[in-house]
Amino acid sequence: MSGESPRDSKNERGGTTRESRNDARNQFRPEDHDNDHFILTTIVGSYPKPKWVDRSRELYEDPDADFDEDAWEEAQNDASRLITKEHERAGLDVVVDGEMRRNEMVEYFAHRISGYEFNGPVKVWGHNYFDKPSVVTDVEYDETWLVDEYEFTSEVADRPVKVPITGPYTLASWSFNEAYDDEESLAYDLADLVNEEIKKLVESGARYIQIDEPALATTPDDHAIVGECLERIADGISVSGANGGQSNRSDAVPDDVYLGLHVCYGDYSRIYPEMLDYPVDEFDLELANGDYDQLDVFRDPEFTANLALGVTDAHTAEVESVEEIKENIKKGLEIVPPEQLTVSPDCGLKLLPREVAYGKMANMVQAAREVEAELDSGKIDVRNAPVSADD
Repeated sequence: MSGESPRDSKNERGGTTRESRNDARNQFRPEDHDNDHFILTTIVGSYPKPKWVDRSRELYEDPDADFDEDAWEEAQNDASRLITKEHERAGLDVVVDGEMRRNEMVEYFAHRISGYEFNGPVKVWGHNYFDKPSVVTDVEYDETWLVDEYEFTSEVADRPVKVPITGPYTLASWSFNEAYDDEESLAYDLADLVNEEIKKLVESGARYIQIDEPALATTPDDHAIVGECLERIADGISVSGANGGQSNRSDAVPDDVYLGLHVCYGDYSRIYPEMLDYPVDEFDLELANGDYDQLDVFRDPEFTANLALGVTDAHTAEVESVEEIKENIKKGLEIVPPEQLTVSPDCGLKLLPREVAYGKMANMVQAAREVEAELDSGKIDVRNAPVSADD
């Protein structure tokens, strides 16, 4: 692909330069990293909760139980400490607390957004239910959603912390709409609220924020709506004062704030390459579950953003071997060079046995470090060389 690609410089949608995008990514490289090459390792978000967390929730919600707000807060804090340290023990470069305080990716936020109400659980698949909320009035920002979670986790963690946040399109698509003329209008209002929350997260020190939009690839005709939502989210983040309010990347996002977009469960060919225009630094994509059948989608035109590749299958309760994960990582190197590659599980791990989830993470980190060493020694031939923003 010749000429300037949409993510190599500022574009009409507010895109970022490759150089500044990778500068933002490199802040997460450990100072004592052993290898010259660096493949960033992280986790998408959710993680299996210790069984006592669910039991504590039941007690807290039981009016007859002697389990008050302080006891419930202590249980959540203990779980957050435990899982954050478990992620560090596995060797992840960037950690999450496993979303120990969250129950479900839409329900959790709907409880905190004025305009939503709940009318009981809805069956979604198999024997799984969730409280699908209804939007009954215009949505409004009522309280912070994740600032307390981030501040607690960052105090516990010895490594950088990522903040996953459910995106406005999924919040709209996975809710009943009883107040807006159409889902698009609802999504745009929700995007403004997400923008407000991210400003507060940035003010609190968050530098790696991942917007989760699993509904995108299942309804790809709406990719333009998601693009407009992301524009609204990115708009004005720099006014928080982060990085002095200055940025060379776009008119919106500070140089040291790294924005990711997680997408899963769909046909990526229906949103690619249009998604490259989104004002994010990194796309986190589920591909392992489909045995990388969709990898070719991203070869032409060139994938110019950073890639967070799913290299372990979040839907199988088996721990992939280090060698198997190494081969999956090498598939990512067919699309982007190492300095643009992040590896993670395909999706959230909360439905897996905890020992399986940990095994997947630990093997993934070991595989990444071994691939880095092989890159250093020249054993791996990287065909996809980085392209200068000036090319």
